Amino acid sequence: MLPPIETPQGRLRVGVDLGTAYLVVAVLDETGWPIAGEYQFAQVVRDGLVVDYVGAVDRLRELKARLEERIGRELSHAASSYPPGVPLAEVRATANVVEAAGLRCEDLIDEPTAANALLQIQDGAIVDVGGGTTGIAIFDCGEVVYTADEATGGTHFSLVIAGAHDISFEEAEAMKLDPDQQKKLMPVVKPVIEKVASIAARHVAIYEAESGKSVDQLTMVGGTSGFPGLAKVVSEYSGIPAVVPDLPVFVTPLGIALSERETA
Repeated sequence: MLPPIETPQGRLRVGVDLGTAYLVVAVLDETGWPIAGEYQFAQVVRDGLVVDYVGAVDRLRELKARLEERIGRELSHAASSYPPGVPLAEVRATANVVEAAGLRCEDLIDEPTAANALLQIQDGAIVDVGGGTTGIAIFDCGEVVYTADEATGGTHFSLVIAGAHDISFEEAEAMKLDPDQQKKLMPVVKPVIEKVASIAARHVAIYEAESGKSVDQLTMVGGTSGFPGLAKVVSEYSGIPAVVPDLPVFVTPLGIALSERETA
């Protein structure tokens, strides 16, 4: 169990990320400084759509309770996010999960805008490698000017590992996250990384052709982006330099919390 945290004062800022593979909650103080976070493997969302409402609510309640115990305060509100292009009804379903878990949903932010609230990219692209999809958002002067989202993500890494080693999906997921196994797994997952790179490169090419502007860097976020060597493969395949910030799984949740607007 993680140690308790000195009880923060002032209004808290909370971000909830209902991802395809992981449910993540980040808590910041009123200045935007990170206080605590929790995450849990939970296949309750697929391609931005809530497919296990009860499971999502139950797991979010568990994370909320653990965080409240650690920081010594009740969490009363949060913001959440959604991938670009998700229908409005499904976006509302995300808010319903947050509220059913005991949190007032004060804002819903698209994922690229949330990630950039933390990264502060003025010109370039954010590539979010989620559990089921890879999303790309291109920024010009700090504004989102192009978005796309396609299938291929961390789940596909685990599927090819399971097939190559004749093991269950759950065993493959654990293997993928084991630092002692990751280097040996690179030949197996490299084709999936190249597919991620091809998605990013294709949409960058579309944007460049339409706008006449160039994209000089890809910033990789999402938990799968932390796989060792991923940025190198993406850079080599796409021809565009790629970088991965520290703890990429927390970029979007932290950005969601930073973006939260106080509505009451």
